[in-house]
Amino acid sequence: MDIRQIRYFLTIAQEGQITRAAKVLNMEQPPLSRQLKLMEEELGVTLFDRSGNRLNLTHAGELMQQKAEALLLQLHESIQEVKELDKGIRGSLSIGSVVSCISLLPERIRLFREHYPLVTFIIREGDHFLLDEMLDKRNIELIVARLPFEAATVSKSYGIMPLPSDPFVAIVPSQWNLSPMQDTILMRELMDYPFLTLKSDKTTGMHEKVMRECRRHGFEPQVISECSSVAIIIALVAAGIGATVLPKSVMASFPLASIRVLALSDVELQSDVGIVWLKDRYLSKAARQFIADFAEITPFSS
Repeated sequence: MDIRQIRYFLTIAQEGQITRAAKVLNMEQPPLSRQLKLMEEELGVTLFDRSGNRLNLTHAGELMQQKAEALLLQLHESIQEVKELDKGIRGSLSIGSVVSCISLLPERIRLFREHYPLVTFIIREGDHFLLDEMLDKRNIELIVARLPFEAATVSKSYGIMPLPSDPFVAIVPSQWNLSPMQDTILMRELMDYPFLTLKSDKTTGMHEKVMRECRRHGFEPQVISECSSVAIIIALVAAGIGATVLPKSVMASFPLASIRVLALSDVELQSDVGIVWLKDRYLSKAARQFIADFAEITPFSS
């Protein structure tokens, strides 16, 4: 069995038909059928159930697909590593980020490109679960996320580089009756305000941290809306609907015309941030250098 046959097998598994797979591979159907038969004879198993209109993987086929995909990924990463051996830092670097961390990227990318102008960037946005899936499929190399990283499975081995903690702040509508000179607020003062919180069906870490802090100060916030998007929360605050508590760095991506950002004077509530990658995957030179350079900028200064 060779790499060519493995690619044939994976294409058939993806397309579900020999005819369609042959078109994708730009070859005739009979030679492709023959190669599949040779694979099954060599392995001594049936890889596909041929009883229906679509070829479905057998249990042996599913295992073969899993191992074949891992093998091709390892081959691809080995080739990339060899190619990069005597080259400088160049190529494309793909990074995923949760929305609340997007503001951490622009300045770092700008400075990185000053030193490594041959590197281009692909930026993807999503929640922890979507980004974890993209990381697993090798659509991205790195994730910038809030910690702890809420993944769909605990079986993977992640590399995590913590970054400086990000202080939480209160965000309130500018039209609310607050002193123009006021730049701080007590956590307990939020007790009587309608409250907005960042929470999705899957990612709840930040929501739970803020709720615990409210309870520590002796009150249950009047939550009028749970939002999966930071942009939605800020829009609701700007419309005067309610207040929220979010990490300070989030606000760098939003205009401040209709909102006010107030420091929480009686708490030391921090959001942990980090860069996440898969330990058992090859990281490009660009990715390794980006990790090394990332924490050198102080991200949450006033």
